[in-house]
Amino acid sequence: MRIIGIDPGYAIVGYGIIDYQGTRFSVVDYGAILTEAGVPFNERLEQIYDKASYLMQKFSPEALAIEKLFYNNNAKTVIDVSQARGALILAAQKSGVPIFEYTPLQVKQSVVGYGRAEKKQVQEMTRIILNLEKVPKPDDTADALAMAICHAHSSGSLFAKGNFSNLKIRNGI
Repeated sequence: MRIIGIDPGYAIVGYGIIDYQGTRFSVVDYGAILTEAGVPFNERLEQIYDKASYLMQKFSPEALAIEKLFYNNNAKTVIDVSQARGALILAAQKSGVPIFEYTPLQVKQSVVGYGRAEKKQVQEMTRIILNLEKVPKPDDTADALAMAICHAHSSGSLFAKGNFSNLKIRNGI
């Protein structure tokens, strides 16, 4: 399964593309979509959409894993990131890529095994799981790869796939 993980933003959009076969990960590509401050916001959204659409076409992912947003203290920031997130989701939708959303807690739990893990712990485990020499930069890129790992772990379970035929009932439970 090919997965594109995305850490949404409007100045920096981290992305990471991985292949997941059985229990093995391989990194296909990762990086960041950058937009310049001072450019009208609607043009920045267009750049994000166009570059995300390009990634969808070039790499043909089977799933998009994207962070669910949570409200922080700055309403303007969350609104702007939400708009960028909408452009990213639209790019996936128009490319026919199924969309899956995960909270930061779910990503931490999936990658580190602890929902309250520190950002540096998640980044280091991402590096280890993907057998990378160093943690990818910018941080948004490492976060996007962690998002993709989260989806791989979630989609790899029998419960996530809705496939219960291989489960055996033990002790009548």
